[in-house]
Amino acid sequence: MQKILILKNMSTYKFSGHETFVCKQFWLKKGYDFIDNGKLFTDDSSVIELGVGKNMVISIRFWMKSFGLIDDNDQLTKLAKYIFSDKGLDPFVEDLGTVWLLHYYLIKIRKASIYSLFFNEFRKERYEFTKEQLNSFLKRKILDNNSSHSYNTNTVDKDIDVLIRSYLKPDLSESKSEIEKDFARLLIDLDILYQVREKSEDKTIKWFKVEGANRNNLPIQFVLFSILDNIEYGETVSFKDLLNSPNSPGLVFVLNKEGLYSKIQQITEEFPTMIFSETAGNQVLKIDRELDKWKILNEYYR
Repeated sequence: MQKILILKNMSTYKFSGHETFVCKQFWLKKGYDFIDNGKLFTDDSSVIELGVGKNMVISIRFWMKSFGLIDDNDQLTKLAKYIFSDKGLDPFVEDLGTVWLLHYYLIKIRKASIYSLFFNEFRKERYEFTKEQLNSFLKRKILDNNSSHSYNTNTVDKDIDVLIRSYLKPDLSESKSEIEKDFARLLIDLDILYQVREKSEDKTIKWFKVEGANRNNLPIQFVLFSILDNIEYGETVSFKDLLNSPNSPGLVFVLNKEGLYSKIQQITEEFPTMIFSETAGNQVLKIDRELDKWKILNEYYR
């Protein structure tokens, strides 16, 4: 398995590691219980313990790290225990809010670089795209940071395929067995990515769309969690930054202006110490740093 590692401001771009497998909904609980029982992904018995092939063991470990559920030493994180422990609030990921939360962490912690680059940067350039356009963007990002570094198109192509399959709902024209298998993908219910097909002469042109929307299926508690979690915001943050700054709710949750504005209004109504002002055209959210982001999620799940 080839991997691209590029240093950027003391951080690293990482591509591949998933063995071309999309994360399945039951994998994270399976991985949590495996680690919680004192097992190691590197154990010879991991294939038997997890009941999957060797490549899938590698993939489960990759996704556990990418979603922030284990650290670099394969130790369970607070997030993992919060969701997947026996007393966790959604161990079998039955609530869509949990999927939004995992999606947020996937982008935020950047263990799988393509997700942060895609949602934080690429989408600001275009929300309709082809695989080739996304590959060109990633190539530019990588080579701009290190012009002497070799760029492996095939490796990045595989990462792009996994990203698209992670969010794209199955094609109903596929076989029943394929559809059933594909509906187990963890992130497809977020309804973020769509495929567009257009016939041109004797061929079909295919591209993809990730367009900002109101996101009525996105609970406001997870939007507020992401705001409180972002230390870059300080005590106040402008509406513009909430819409377009790195790891902002606008970018991470693919909200349009109207959708974000509606979420902010709902947040200030339910949490009055969060104050949104619109003076002389300046839209600013005052953040109550006394609010506990985890308690807010507790109330949501209860």
